[in-house]
Amino acid sequence: MMESTVLPRTIDICICTFRRPELAATLRSLAVLELPQAYKVGVIIADNDDEPSARDLVIAMMDELQIPVHYIHAPARNISLARNACLDASRARFVAFIDDDETATKEWLVRLVKAAEGSRADVVLGPVRAGYGEDAPVWMRHGDFHSTFPVLAGGEIRTGYTCNVLMRMDAKAICGRRFSLDRGQTGGEDTAFFDEVYRAGGRIVYAPDAWTEEVVPPNRATFRWLVRRRYRVGQTHGRLVASRKSGIGVAGQLALAGAKIAYCTVAATLTAPWATRRNRNILRGVMHMGALSGLLGADELRQYGMKQTGQGQGHAT
Repeated sequence: MMESTVLPRTIDICICTFRRPELAATLRSLAVLELPQAYKVGVIIADNDDEPSARDLVIAMMDELQIPVHYIHAPARNISLARNACLDASRARFVAFIDDDETATKEWLVRLVKAAEGSRADVVLGPVRAGYGEDAPVWMRHGDFHSTFPVLAGGEIRTGYTCNVLMRMDAKAICGRRFSLDRGQTGGEDTAFFDEVYRAGGRIVYAPDAWTEEVVPPNRATFRWLVRRRYRVGQTHGRLVASRKSGIGVAGQLALAGAKIAYCTVAATLTAPWATRRNRNILRGVMHMGALSGLLGADELRQYGMKQTGQGQGHAT
């Protein structure tokens, strides 16, 4: 791993972007942030488009931000490449990531730093609150299928995401670590990154009051989008499990995934009259199907780097 020297009491807020006009709202939310006392804060923006399409927007907003902004053109169409460009450019002790379609609440950064300082953890995760438009299905709004929270396993957090996170860059489990380029178009690069941090002895904690907010666009407010996302999440989990287990261990995990699929199928049938509960059970089953696929070594679904415009580089956990 690469060695790096970090500067004390410094924070870089990193944003990876790909053709998203919502970046302007993200930057405006950073402009009114409450900043942690005695910390020097900067912003790093990595533009993952083939051409530097976000440069003009970033330049136009620099005066409004009133904190140092470093723009990087980090082509092309691989989210891990953009994330790594941010890490390579930073010398801050803490690095925070926020997505280019999210807005930070005013005390977001203060609360992340408070949790990091109070716990001495290597990674602090915050929640992402989804906001639905009136066109979103009623069952989706009631079930809140797009908000993001950490997952507990055995009473601890064993992986994470980059849509709302603060990392201590001089921690042994993080220093020099980078995101996998092989996962830069499938997604799951952040899941794998934090899985590695945890397995290297890193401690991950949760700051439940460090909110960011995300408006769910119409193209994501569909059952089909959720199915695709859950399946890919399962694939990532399955591949990570398979990479650490022997043939017998993988066989056991395949049997477990099959049993979970069967359970979810029955549960979805029994809850068929209630759309929110039914669809939640279906989506859980889809995730376990993805895990089975990953355990068998199937190629992961490609999430990023498509040629359609306006796609963006959202979180992929």
